Amino acid sequence: MDQKTEAARYRAACEKTFWQAVFAAELEYLLCHLRPGDAILSVGCGPATIEGALLERGFSVVGLDVSAEALEGAPDRLRTVAARAEEMPFAAASFDVVIAIVSLQFIDDYQAAIAKIAQVLRPGGRVIIMLLNPRSRFFRSKQAEPDSYVRKIRHTNLAQLERELSGHFALEGEYFLGVGGTEIFPSQDPETAALYVLRGVRGGTSICAR
Repeated sequence: MDQKTEAARYRAACEKTFWQAVFAAELEYLLCHLRPGDAILSVGCGPATIEGALLERGFSVVGLDVSAEALEGAPDRLRTVAARAEEMPFAAASFDVVIAIVSLQFIDDYQAAIAKIAQVLRPGGRVIIMLLNPRSRFFRSKQAEPDSYVRKIRHTNLAQLERELSGHFALEGEYFLGVGGTEIFPSQDPETAALYVLRGVRGGTSICAR
């Protein structure tokens, strides 16, 4: 499947009721940990559904994705950049917050990507990294589907990813977003929570956003 076809298929999937509910929950989580006026970089944003919603709420947002085809579906008002996360073309100290919504595990050289994320953050800048939870039923069910995007995941060792991030950030992690069939619900149970979220501060000791 070529990238243009794959991007179009992903955009169509994003319109489904289930995924719209997932995006709404992820957006709500982000809003709880963002400050008014934050300048945000989203790494691996794809068609930027959540990023567009943040833009509508007054945040300054830049979307980065390796796939130019995926970015074709992004909102017109959103500034987008097609580049590898390991080589993101931003000056040091450009952003207040970097978010990565289920993208870091799909990046080949996640160590280099994390180093770049730290570099483009301002002192005291924050990260919100949403990771797929390999222990969850949701993850296991998606891996069993032959055409699922989850089968393209490159990194499933959450402890290893957390260790790498902890070299740059003061971190706190939590399980988030229960999924059962087509229903979503609050959960911090590793068996039912689809995501593991790491929040951190560059060079800080507290991750409190407010």
